[in-house]
Amino acid sequence: MKQSRTCVAVALLLAATASMTACGAGSGSAGSTEPQAVSTVNGAGKTVTVWVMTDDYTTETLDAINTEFTKQTGAKVDVQVQAWDGITTKITTALATSTPPDVLDLGNTQVASFAATGGLKDLTPYAADLKQGQTWVAGLADPATVDGNLYAVPGFAGARAVIYNKTMWAKAGITSAPTTFAELTADLDKVRAANPAPDFSPFYLPGQSWYAGMQFVWDAGGDIATRSGSTWTAGLGSPASQTGLAAYKSFQNTYSVPASRTVDNVSPDQTQIFADGKASAMLDTNGKIAMIKKANPKITDADLGTFPMPGSSGKTQPVMIGGSDWGIAAKSANADLALQWVKIAASPEVQKTWVAGHDGWIPNSTEAIKAADSTLPPLQKAFFGAALNSKATPASANWARVEGNKDINTLFSAIASGTKTPQDAAGAFDAAVGKALNAAQ
Repeated sequence: MKQSRTCVAVALLLAATASMTACGAGSGSAGSTEPQAVSTVNGAGKTVTVWVMTDDYTTETLDAINTEFTKQTGAKVDVQVQAWDGITTKITTALATSTPPDVLDLGNTQVASFAATGGLKDLTPYAADLKQGQTWVAGLADPATVDGNLYAVPGFAGARAVIYNKTMWAKAGITSAPTTFAELTADLDKVRAANPAPDFSPFYLPGQSWYAGMQFVWDAGGDIATRSGSTWTAGLGSPASQTGLAAYKSFQNTYSVPASRTVDNVSPDQTQIFADGKASAMLDTNGKIAMIKKANPKITDADLGTFPMPGSSGKTQPVMIGGSDWGIAAKSANADLALQWVKIAASPEVQKTWVAGHDGWIPNSTEAIKAADSTLPPLQKAFFGAALNSKATPASANWARVEGNKDINTLFSAIASGTKTPQDAAGAFDAAVGKALNAAQ
């Protein structure tokens, strides 16, 4: 998985929140809310402007979408590739003008921020037609749905799965990947017995890795917060969430070295730790496979294996999806054409042949993910499979404040290190997140 989308989403969202005006979600939308089909219109002589983020889609994929679009409408497409630096300010400014880009490539967790300013067109009437019989991945669709209304269409996803040193595990007597949580812990116990060095982690898991921590919470049935009407209720103090937080602490403390309890995955670099043989497994995106091999050229694909993280629930743990959604500017002068372009980009054929088949991204629907399975390289299958069970952070423009100040990193680090009990840590976090999510925008 390419890293630009997930690595910078927090910074982008924080900047977006700071720049928002006090405007309700969907204030830029108008018209009937009754279900409608996307119209096929004659666009001859017109040009649709599409903003695409660097490294999100290949030129070949965009060309395929544009060719089909021009065939259907007669309109041309002006694709403008955008750099990440300063993009939130640029998008915010553009959406406020009378001539914004028609279609924008947005991070899935960015949608709520731009919807709150009234900058995005409400796509709710077209939702059924845009889905084209598919079931969109929840981790893409949920953040794009604000107050029950759809403001963007899923484009692609990236997910985390377990990457493990298959050769190291084989030496410990393990010849197949675990499919249950009990099998996973039993395998890790065997790996530990075969590698008793005090600086070795059977499963390296940085204490601040809240993406991983939330998988335990979601697996237990808990959540960060839930919404009823206009009110958010923080949820990490709930019995289910407390079960998940306790499970996270137990797993982290048992299988990752004590030095990992207060750090993130960057310093020290968990990829380097794995490549150096100081860990036999870690939870990360598929892009880390190439990075591992670069860090240690002696490691090849044959030495590696992947699998979705099993949960105590009996299912795979829900994963937080990073990825891209297509939004349409509320002030677009070519809204009908923009809808047609987005429908093509989200279509099963484009998702199968280009998004997954050519670019290597996880496609936007469960049907497309399952259809891609037979064509995937073995090391990629787990990431696609993990995406079938996905969750999202609260679909609130104010979530950026929580993620940006790293309150959630601190929560999991405090639990892992034992400086706070799960109950005390959750109490402090819930108070902060409840205040933040319910604050006026």
